[in-house]
Amino acid sequence: MTGWTADRIPVQRGRTAVVTGANSGLGLVTATELARNGAHVVLAVRDTTSGEEAARRIGGDVEVRELDLASLDSVRSFATRLTADRPVIDLLVNNAGMVLLGPRRTSADGFELHLGTNMLGHFALTGLLLGALAAAPSPRVVSLSSITHKNAHLDFDDLMYERSYRAAPAYGRSKLATTVFGVELDRRLRAAGSPVVSTLAHPGLTRTNLTPRAWEHRGRAGRLIAWLGLLATQPVERGTLPQLRAATEPGLRGGEFFGPAGPGETRGRVTEARLSREAADPTVGKKLWTAAEELTGVRYL
Repeated sequence: MTGWTADRIPVQRGRTAVVTGANSGLGLVTATELARNGAHVVLAVRDTTSGEEAARRIGGDVEVRELDLASLDSVRSFATRLTADRPVIDLLVNNAGMVLLGPRRTSADGFELHLGTNMLGHFALTGLLLGALAAAPSPRVVSLSSITHKNAHLDFDDLMYERSYRAAPAYGRSKLATTVFGVELDRRLRAAGSPVVSTLAHPGLTRTNLTPRAWEHRGRAGRLIAWLGLLATQPVERGTLPQLRAATEPGLRGGEFFGPAGPGETRGRVTEARLSREAADPTVGKKLWTAAEELTGVRYL
């Protein structure tokens, strides 16, 4: 299978990259490739013990910092400490995500947990790091979407999914929100004349630890479902390529969206992916942005 590969990543020496959820799965591979090409990589992780284990596996110029995206206090603390030490950040990969198919749960701030972790935490983090990103010569933000965003719909009258909660649609909504955020961020960066570029990517169906965790509430049956689901996925090394391309390909203008080229964008070589109509709608983008600013207290652009 031909196409874009990690061998095409330019030298990253002298650049600082922040990768959320870098202790496993897509984030671990992303951090590994960036470090292999010379970047200083900040592993932004909730579990620092796991993060230190990942750092040892990666080698190179890496550091581990605690970040819990389900807590705005944690996001603010992380951003304050990081920018004090590193006032210039070249790359932010908003990779971390969670999917739980059990009962509805909430974040430390009372947000529905999928939305709070996958989108609102990253919205706040990006805003708090934007000044450090703008100080870099060629800064970039990558938002990690999902093919589930294509069948999702944002209900602004019940954004926290308090009515008739269903876990799988809640995850899809959170990934649609993440996608809308990445697209709207591009619009606002361009309008402001900012040097920061916003790109997006999704991994198709990829073999990570999210699938087993999603079904853990079902016990033995859940483990069987997760195992069967893994048979339909592509290796994590291939699933990570879209976000690596979005993070490192020279000359991207912003708004580019990468994913697999295979059937239904589920697997295969990297190509330009398609946004759902709702994800591309500027009206939806503006409405979600306003809601996110009010919910997180982070205002920018």
